[in-house]
Amino acid sequence: MGNDSTDQLRERVRGAVITPEDEGYDEARTVYNAMIDRRPAAVVRCANAGDAMAAVDFARENELDLAVRGGGHSVPGFGTCDGGVVADLSRMRGVRVDPARRTARAEGGATWGDFNAAAHAFGLATTGGIISTTGVGGLTLGGGIGHLARGLGLSCDNLVSADVVTADGRLLVVSEKEHDDLFWALRGGGGNFGAVTSFEFRLAPVGDIYGGPILYELEDAATVLRGFRELIAEAPEELGVFPAFQIAPPLPFIPENRHGDTFILLVTCWAGPLDEGERALQPFHDLAPVVAEHVGPLPYPALNSAFDALVPPGLQHYWKANFVTELSDAAIEAHLEHGPRVPAVNSTVHIYPVNGACHRVAPDETAFAYRDASFATVVAGMWPDPADNEANTAWVRDYYRATAPHSEEGGYVNFMAGDDQGRIRANYRGNYDRLVEVKKAYDPGNLFHLNQNITP
Repeated sequence: MGNDSTDQLRERVRGAVITPEDEGYDEARTVYNAMIDRRPAAVVRCANAGDAMAAVDFARENELDLAVRGGGHSVPGFGTCDGGVVADLSRMRGVRVDPARRTARAEGGATWGDFNAAAHAFGLATTGGIISTTGVGGLTLGGGIGHLARGLGLSCDNLVSADVVTADGRLLVVSEKEHDDLFWALRGGGGNFGAVTSFEFRLAPVGDIYGGPILYELEDAATVLRGFRELIAEAPEELGVFPAFQIAPPLPFIPENRHGDTFILLVTCWAGPLDEGERALQPFHDLAPVVAEHVGPLPYPALNSAFDALVPPGLQHYWKANFVTELSDAAIEAHLEHGPRVPAVNSTVHIYPVNGACHRVAPDETAFAYRDASFATVVAGMWPDPADNEANTAWVRDYYRATAPHSEEGGYVNFMAGDDQGRIRANYRGNYDRLVEVKKAYDPGNLFHLNQNITP
């Protein structure tokens, strides 16, 4: 790509265009997963939807790879590329709440921290992620599992409309009434269909919640997992709970002599009346002796950001995932074998419930197909030292291989690794062929291919 072309791109956009010759290039090309080290020809720091349109046009016209970066949390590094164009939406972080309509519109680079701060001012929320630095866009396009999913559904179930820059450079407003085929595909189909520059969500009254982490000894992990399996099937939908294997960080509520020990824990979130929170959590609290806990009333955004410090930018990341219809005894045995071997304080294993409101949406109503799954498991390998990559990646792969026979063939696209392209059809089940047709209609040349790719 010549300088003339770069200069032409700069003339077309409001935001900065950063190339390898520019100061700040290394910062601009850096992404969340430090395993990913790519050198794009240009990073377009979009200031508005028009800049995103220009970046898309420029990549298409020059036959360059195009990466779209929102919050930047893509574990496979889909928000960057070698020698191509990065449409970086991370400067577009505005969130506008309409409390009367109970809706909010978030720009394409907003994080869930941005979103929750804006909505919480009005005592409102929608289902977001577990880490507040996660991008609204990436999470929603892949489905959107979070603390509030059992009561409110997935993030994509609460999507009302979206502004999408398609491969031909048009900006489309999509909803159930406009371009409904594209709106269907965006709700779980990932970044295959365009660069989404804003998302409008339905909100619900959620202000302060009652919850936090409860830690148990590893020797009680079987009891905790079996108890969780039984209790979460019938728990009120206002209650979000997920188990995790975790090395204890040096937090004040954990006894100092237990810092660095590995535990099984439950992360809890009661979004019903606060005065009912203690009673709602009691059955989980009573599963086994509690080593430590930090449970009580707190603002929902505080829970959403509670684990941010464990996963700062710059870690090495390798993840694997599956949907689980039944958390069988055999599956639990596999977790008991591999979960306690979690290799770093940053690494974890989560088993998210996706029942309740998630099950009231038909499998073909959105692109997110696994509406009969009860759980979404992620083995999230995260650690600081590249010297540990081989050993820790092996832990993730071994764990995945042990649990896969007790899981569904497909998994949650937001948890997929870069080497999971062969699982795309399984991830979408019966929705895959319909997604291909939408892809053919809006991106026949597969410009948006840096993702868990649905090929036209």
